[in-house]
Amino acid sequence: MGKPDTRRLDKAIQQTTRKLEAVRNRELWPLEGRERRAVLGALASGSYSTHRGNGVGRAERKLDTAWTSAETRLVSELAALNTERQRVVNEAAADRAAKKSSGWW
Repeated sequence: MGKPDTRRLDKAIQQTTRKLEAVRNRELWPLEGRERRAVLGALASGSYSTHRGNGVGRAERKLDTAWTSAETRLVSELAALNTERQRVVNEAAADRAAKKSSGWW
């Protein structure tokens, strides 16, 4: 019996890790539509406030909240993928151990 097939999960983990790094670098491409709208809305309201001569504290908080929620989503997605991968590996190990113990010498 060979190793468990975790290629699909490994690829998803790698992609999610790349997305998480991109979000930490404040890149827009890994964001979902709702998150992208929140970021762009906060940027627009901040530039409008600046143009009017008002403070931008509220827009900055909205922007930080949007980035934090995107990062939190990706961290939890990554944790779920790692948990699923570990479950597959443990299941394969248990099957292998059961097969070995049931063998006849």
